[in-house]
Amino acid sequence: MKLKIAIQGIKGSNHHQVAKDYFGNDTEMVECLSFDTLVDQLLEGKADKGIMAIENSIAGSIIPNYALVYQNNLHIIGEYYLNIHHNLMVLKGQKLEDIREVSSHPMALLQCKEFFKKYPHIKLVEDVDTAETAKRIQEQNLSYLAAIAPKVAAELYGLDIVADDIQTIKNNATRFIIVKTKNKELPKSEINKASLRFITDHKRGSLATVLNVMSDCNLNLTKIQSLPVIETPWKYAFFVDVTFGEYQAFDKAKALLNIMLEDFKVLGEYKNAMR
Repeated sequence: MKLKIAIQGIKGSNHHQVAKDYFGNDTEMVECLSFDTLVDQLLEGKADKGIMAIENSIAGSIIPNYALVYQNNLHIIGEYYLNIHHNLMVLKGQKLEDIREVSSHPMALLQCKEFFKKYPHIKLVEDVDTAETAKRIQEQNLSYLAAIAPKVAAELYGLDIVADDIQTIKNNATRFIIVKTKNKELPKSEINKASLRFITDHKRGSLATVLNVMSDCNLNLTKIQSLPVIETPWKYAFFVDVTFGEYQAFDKAKALLNIMLEDFKVLGEYKNAMR
């Protein structure tokens, strides 16, 4: 039986590319037009694993996804970094000057806005997914419309790329996390990264104390993100990523932090994919 992978978006999207790179081609894609739907597919057992974008090197963190992982008790079992390439694609035979409108995900439009300053006649329209527009252009034979999407979308939907790599900043990468409803994917000897969530008290220096414990246990802090605790105004939860050489060092830190902190939770233990 093929592994069912839930992705945000449809085939031809960046999430689809990550699924192919991470799991290979012998999988079944479960297409989801929102991250909430993706989580529902996992919780209902309609998908085995899910892929979620969590941060971009230009735009920063996708903050709602941190809350989704925590609130739905998902486990991060892996990560993948994808270099993002935005390509402008049209119906076969069309040219750039024929285009009156471009539709894509808001993040893609934002990352390509410098390119479109040269074409003020083109209207930019936000859509839910990069590849969905590419599919719609093919299905409805839309000659006035262009999509911003990965090359895999042009291949899937038979479109022509009229401009490639149109993103303003060429060194553009997105970090994706691999999630499922259960943990226990890797032996401890292969684990060298973890994602944590905790709340500190209001005492001065509380966060500094936590960071000192991590440092004393030889953990390297690679990411820290704060989110408000909705039920308690002006209280914040911290989402933290750490890397380490030996699992034993992380085990020691876990024991100490569990005693020190309120609502301490390990969201995932996995292999560091940073190159």
